[in-house]
Amino acid sequence: MKSLARSYVWWPNMDQVISEWVGKCRPCQESRPDPPVAPIREWEKPKGPWGRIHIDFAGPFHGQTFLIVVDAFSKWLEIILMPSTTAEAVIKALRKLFATHGLPDTLVSDNGPQFTATLFEGYLAGLGIRHALSAPFHPASNGLAERFVRMAKEALSRLDNEDWQARIDQFLAVQHATPCTATGRSPAELLMGR
Repeated sequence: MKSLARSYVWWPNMDQVISEWVGKCRPCQESRPDPPVAPIREWEKPKGPWGRIHIDFAGPFHGQTFLIVVDAFSKWLEIILMPSTTAEAVIKALRKLFATHGLPDTLVSDNGPQFTATLFEGYLAGLGIRHALSAPFHPASNGLAERFVRMAKEALSRLDNEDWQARIDQFLAVQHATPCTATGRSPAELLMGR
């Protein structure tokens, strides 16, 4: 509003007058966006690959549900086609991932029922994995997983292969080899050393 006013007129203390006028304008106050929330606490930078992983579900998306797993250090992404979203199904998927990549120090998830189930909590505790839950109703606190969920949905919808597993494999091959803007190196280089 101040910029628009300046393009037509000017007077002394114009910015202050406009701010005061807008502050008293009821329609302006009702339609203005909420003030910014408290700053999000940044996660501590992981010391190495697979030290902290973030997980979340994507879907239902075109009738499919995917488990998204992201390594915070390397930005290595895993997408697992899930026939079910139960705690048992998540444990089965993670068991396979952990057999391939090893155990993380910390696993971050939202407060979904499968992630807060006693069975799931017991599974992680038995492996010595710290489980960090994101703040309820605040998806930004698990922002890494949320960003990768969005990215995966966009990429998978653009691929035209009928077979979902083929789409996932095609996308992951590119994602693993492409340098990340945050790290300047590819996820494969940071996680696998190649």
